Amino acid sequence: MTQATPQLSRREQILQALALMLEEDSGKRITTAALARQVGVSEAALYRHFPSKARMFEGLIEFIEASLFERIRRILDDEPSALARCETIVQLVLAFAEKNPGLSRLMDGDVLTGETARLRTRMSQLFERLETQLKQILREAELREGLRPQLPVSAAANLLSAFVEGRISQYVRSDFRHRPTVHWEDQWRLLGGGLLTTTHQTTSV
Repeated sequence: MTQATPQLSRREQILQALALMLEEDSGKRITTAALARQVGVSEAALYRHFPSKARMFEGLIEFIEASLFERIRRILDDEPSALARCETIVQLVLAFAEKNPGLSRLMDGDVLTGETARLRTRMSQLFERLETQLKQILREAELREGLRPQLPVSAAANLLSAFVEGRISQYVRSDFRHRPTVHWEDQWRLLGGGLLTTTHQTTSV
């Protein structure tokens, strides 16, 4: 075992403790002193692994990005249907937020109030990337399946993205009582049922 392994383990321990504090201390500002107590180390020890609290938050955001988009890549590989891709991706993000309440506070952005603008920008970019992925799926639907959104592509992708963000925001505001996957099947029946329509192609005479 190399010397780098315990350092990696300590970094992970710090990030896990931060995520737990975000969940358990909902509404409270996280301080490095409190985080150090949670981990059981000194503040100086924290800073040996992360130069600032902002970098700790960035570490969690990087984890969210890697977790979601790695799974989205698998969905795109395994699922050829545009409608099923959209459904599975939206459900994935909602389920991820539900299973990780502390990280959902980051996704909602409320915990980043008062933190560096770079963090809020980074979190916004994650949802922009998600919306861009949905746009690409919807654009490809016409080429692959002869289907097109009933709204303009940008509007349809934005609707799905806004739905995701809204359900996560409700989850956070309710102190994790209103789970984002509740009513999912009924809501997707409405959203998905009106999302795509068959293109009408005319043949030359």
